[in-house]
Amino acid sequence: MIDQLSLTNFKAFRSADIPLAPVTLLTGLNSSGKSSVLQAFVLLRQSYDSSTLFSSGGGLLLNGELVELGTGLDVLHEDVVHTPGLPTPLISIGLRTSEGQNFNWSALYAAEQDVLTLHSASDAQRTKSVFDRRRFQYLKADRIAPATSYPKSHHQAIGLGFLGASGEHTVNYLRHHARRPLTSKPLRHPKAQTNNFLDHVVAWMQELCPGVNLEATEIPGIDAVRLSYGFDGTAGLTSSARRRPTNVGFGLTYALPIVVACLSAGPGSLILLENPEAHLHPRGQSRMATLMAAAAAAGAQLIVETHSDHVLNGLRLAVKNGAMSATDTAVHYFRRRGLQAEIVTPRIHEDGSLSDWPEGFFDEWENSLEQLLD
Repeated sequence: MIDQLSLTNFKAFRSADIPLAPVTLLTGLNSSGKSSVLQAFVLLRQSYDSSTLFSSGGGLLLNGELVELGTGLDVLHEDVVHTPGLPTPLISIGLRTSEGQNFNWSALYAAEQDVLTLHSASDAQRTKSVFDRRRFQYLKADRIAPATSYPKSHHQAIGLGFLGASGEHTVNYLRHHARRPLTSKPLRHPKAQTNNFLDHVVAWMQELCPGVNLEATEIPGIDAVRLSYGFDGTAGLTSSARRRPTNVGFGLTYALPIVVACLSAGPGSLILLENPEAHLHPRGQSRMATLMAAAAAAGAQLIVETHSDHVLNGLRLAVKNGAMSATDTAVHYFRRRGLQAEIVTPRIHEDGSLSDWPEGFFDEWENSLEQLLD
């Protein structure tokens, strides 16, 4: 597990050491630094996958399939830390694991370049364990929208087990693994009809929308797959009356990649999530946190950017109910102090309470209520 991320001269951070846990929530106002944390991980992953991270004369690839950060000018912090003896600043990303291993990549700033040349880097052989291709998922905020079909990529969905940054390979992954047994006990849903992967996906999706079921099927003759929903009699529909995602709404389709990512996670997996609450009602947002706690109990590490107090409270309830330990959680509240991102870290206690409640930290409900009662 990665227990600390260190950033220097990277976007919102002049210099920061950010503790991480099996489940880490990144909260705060817009443009306060939350996305920069996820982007640091994704930047390393993108550079590794493109073989630039370890190659001779390689560097950090700012623009690729996972993330597009622009040029060096776009990622350099405004109030830079200078390194003596170097004509340009270094942009650095460091990782520390729970086993005490330290990894660091420092790249030379170049304003107009989108591949920043490495000045120093950890040994390639030693760091490959951090970048296991089959134990990484990144789902950004703009995930797959309801559509009549989705791509069928054997290499991504089956070969690598990667759902795609937008979750575009989720349906094909689900189609292929539908009948595979779910072996991880913490992830099994007690109401699943069988121990097949698809039935557990359906059971967890029913936490978000009671009565829903789904099917993922191949479209003959073309490289595409189809997703359909049924509702077991809810609202007058039967499970045989299949509905296209375009006739159901955004919430279920947006949530599906997150459910599949969590249920497919195993020991050592790293899951990066942006706004898992998007298009979900409050109950669904809270249940999503329950699923994230289950994935952590199965050995995965999740780093989650969220604006939802329901996700936070769902995590607190998971701790209170014994689904996970308080020490396996970290909550970071990001706020701006001039040019620098400031991080406040309230702790979750074993009873689900918080050690403190910083100003601006999910307090809008109370602020609005005070105004209504005034």
